[in-house]
Amino acid sequence: MAQQIWLLRHGEAEPAGSGTDAERRLTARGEQESRWAGEGLAALGVEFAAVLSSPRVRARDTARLAAAALGVEPAVHDLLSGGFGAEEALDLLDDRGAGVRVLLVGHEPDFGQVIRELTGAQIHLKKGGVAAIRVQGREGELVVLLRPRDLAALSGA
Repeated sequence: MAQQIWLLRHGEAEPAGSGTDAERRLTARGEQESRWAGEGLAALGVEFAAVLSSPRVRARDTARLAAAALGVEPAVHDLLSGGFGAEEALDLLDDRGAGVRVLLVGHEPDFGQVIRELTGAQIHLKKGGVAAIRVQGREGELVVLLRPRDLAALSGA
């Protein structure tokens, strides 16, 4: 079974300029989007070997709220803060067994670039949206792209 990288973009956050970028918090809508993501993925029966988050507050809070529904404790991974690419994503899978799924919580434009580098797909990952890539060797296939409203529907909202 192939490994999978799942990417969750942080939920809606306070506007730029309201404190440092690293300290921007989720809005009430962003908190709800984060819950929908976790509940939607749980409804699909997706299980993760790990949930790794950017250290930025909005991503950490997204990871915490989403992971609550998934039964996994998120961990901070500093590289997800910015400048994260396909090689770093693949490196996170290298030490894990076949068939594992890892959920990464972070930011654009990094996640869009990871998807483009691994699959050739050019997508817009919305805040609170999820994408999944099935990885074979050093290449990938985009297998899931869910908008926040898709995740809300899956969660029963």
